[in-house]
Amino acid sequence: MTIKDYEEIMAGRMKAARLKHSKNVAKEAVRLARKYGADEAKAELAGILHDATKETPEEEQMDLIRRAGIELTELERFSTKLWHAISGSAFAQVELGITDPEILSAIRYHTTGKAGMSLLDKVIFIADFTSAERDYEGVDRMRKVADRSLDEACLEGMSFTIADLAQRKITIAPDTFQGYNEIAMQRSWLKGKKY
Repeated sequence: MTIKDYEEIMAGRMKAARLKHSKNVAKEAVRLARKYGADEAKAELAGILHDATKETPEEEQMDLIRRAGIELTELERFSTKLWHAISGSAFAQVELGITDPEILSAIRYHTTGKAGMSLLDKVIFIADFTSAERDYEGVDRMRKVADRSLDEACLEGMSFTIADLAQRKITIAPDTFQGYNEIAMQRSWLKGKKY
């Protein structure tokens, strides 16, 4: 299938505004992939598909997750806001026949990040933060950081997520903490600091 075929599938699954966002994420993902040396075709595909189930009823999301053989943690079962990333990965696998583990991982962890992120994981995580229609407070800073360093941008994105969720007193995925700590420790070691 071509990227246009996937766009048509997404057009049937989401409202126009979310489709526009998905196209913008795909475009930004290609730009970041080109800049940092990731596979551009995989980045574009993961970008188009990353929110495939964002508007899907929870029952259907759980069915996709089960069909893909994904076991949810207790926190994931409780935190329905995390489901669309997990069920989106499941949808790509069971409905679209995508088997590339890099693409599936990039979709699954695009909201939380994680420790041991691949280059493609980082590209999609940041493309979702910096796509053209994003206008939250701090987006310009995030775009500048993303152009300077993908790792710094991931750290910035995870910091933003942790602070936002903590301020709202909402559960925070352990994957986000682990990804944040991994990059923060790497940066500290590179600068010769230990805390």
